[in-house]
Amino acid sequence: MYNVSAGVRAGYEALFAALVDVLRADGFRDAVELERAPVLPHFWKRPDMLLSQTCGYPYVTGLRAHVGLVATPVYAFSGCEGSDYSSAIVVRANGAIGALADARGCVAAANDIDSHSGMNALRHAVAPLARGGRFFSALKWSGSHRASLSLVQAGEADLAAIDCVTLGYLRREAPSSLDGLTILCHSAPAPALPFVTGAAVPHAVRQCLQSALLTPSAELASLMAALSIRSFAQCGDDDYARIGALADEVRACGYAQLA
Repeated sequence: MYNVSAGVRAGYEALFAALVDVLRADGFRDAVELERAPVLPHFWKRPDMLLSQTCGYPYVTGLRAHVGLVATPVYAFSGCEGSDYSSAIVVRANGAIGALADARGCVAAANDIDSHSGMNALRHAVAPLARGGRFFSALKWSGSHRASLSLVQAGEADLAAIDCVTLGYLRREAPSSLDGLTILCHSAPAPALPFVTGAAVPHAVRQCLQSALLTPSAELASLMAALSIRSFAQCGDDDYARIGALADEVRACGYAQLA
C-alpha cells in the first residue's frame, strides 16, 4: 500500500519475509509466493492470501467477510496518533486557498473511489460546506496519491487529500514530489491501514503473525523502525466502524458522493 520507492518496497518485503520465517519456526510448511503487483481489490478476496495490508474503507464496505484482521501499524509520522492516521489536505503554497471553504468551486484530485484517505476523508471534510450535493467544480481520479500531488503541483487540480503516511515516506524518499505544496489542514483521524490475512488462513497462523507483530523480536523491531513503524496495535471491527461512521455523517449531510 505504500509502494512509493524501491527502498520502501524493499523494507516491507523484508518485514514480510521475516514474518514468514517466524511462521516457519512455528512449523508452517506451506509454499509462499510474493505477489508484487496484485490486482486490487480482487487480491484481498483470495482465501489463501497469507498476509497483506489493506485500506480501512474497503474493509468496512465489503472485505470484512473475506479477510481477518491481524494488527494495525502505529506509524511515526506527522498526522498519526497511536494507531490512528489522517489525511493531509494539500494545496499549492502561496495560492488562493487559505481555508477549506476557499476551495469551493475548485478542482480536486483523488487517488481512488475506494480510498479512505484520498476520497472518504476528503468527502467528510468538505461535506458540511457542500451545497446541493456539490462543493468542487470538477474531480480528477488520479490512480495514486503521488499522481494526485503531481496534478496539484502542475495546476491541473487545486487540492488533494493525501494519506499522511504516504506523505511521510515521500518527504524521506522523494522530497521534490512535495515542492511548491503546503498542508492546508488534516482530516478527521481514523484507524490506520491494517495487516490482514485471507479467510482460509488457519486461526493458529493468524495468531502467530499477530503475536509476532504485537511483541516483535529485535530483528522485526529493526525492520519496523526502518519503515517508521513504532509498534503494532490490535484493532477490531469496532475500531474500523469509525470509518463507516464518517461515511454515515457525510450521507446525513446530503453529500453522498465526492463532487
